[in-house]
Amino acid sequence: MILAVGNVKGGVGKTTLAVNLAIALSRQGRDVLLIDGDEQGTAMAFTELRSAQRDGKPGYTAVALHGKAIRDQTRQLAPKYADIVIDVGGRDTGSLRAALTVAETVIIPVQPRSFDVWGVDQTAELVRDARQINEHLRALAVLNNADSQGKDNEAAAEALRGIDGIELAPHVIIRRKAFPNAAASGLSVLEYDDPKASDELTQLIDVLMVFA
Repeated sequence: MILAVGNVKGGVGKTTLAVNLAIALSRQGRDVLLIDGDEQGTAMAFTELRSAQRDGKPGYTAVALHGKAIRDQTRQLAPKYADIVIDVGGRDTGSLRAALTVAETVIIPVQPRSFDVWGVDQTAELVRDARQINEHLRALAVLNNADSQGKDNEAAAEALRGIDGIELAPHVIIRRKAFPNAAASGLSVLEYDDPKASDELTQLIDVLMVFA
């Protein structure tokens, strides 16, 4: 699979989701490449922390690429890996647009807040543009950092279902301390003691495997 994790709206947890996906896939014995396409370099910083705590073996390969290099290098590297996860976004950038031209699926993390949901319209427009080149690109919105209860989740889900060209993941990822706590230790939630967070990530992986 070639997965992009991106959204023009920042602060939606895309890097946390990207590194967790990379680790989850690698734990299945798959050869995974994580591309950090965000100028902030958070995915690479996480990988360095993880490597330092695991004798230099994060379990996946990580590189930093930006702009056109994401498109060119992903095409060249794709035959060498079972899966590629590209962490991009936070705003409309050349890196995000390049990733959309080579990804098979773009995962769009969305918090169930009005401004976050409205921002998906702009991301959906980029997806539609990318499909002129990459016609089979699938776009999957995932409610991330969602509330454990209340009506906001369903209201956000209903709004997302109305966006043309975007599919909505059937499961949500609840806002849990396990995600930042695990990341601070260079871990995935699958390696952290929180079964509920692990189950939610596993459910998302299962959906992506069906896509593949």
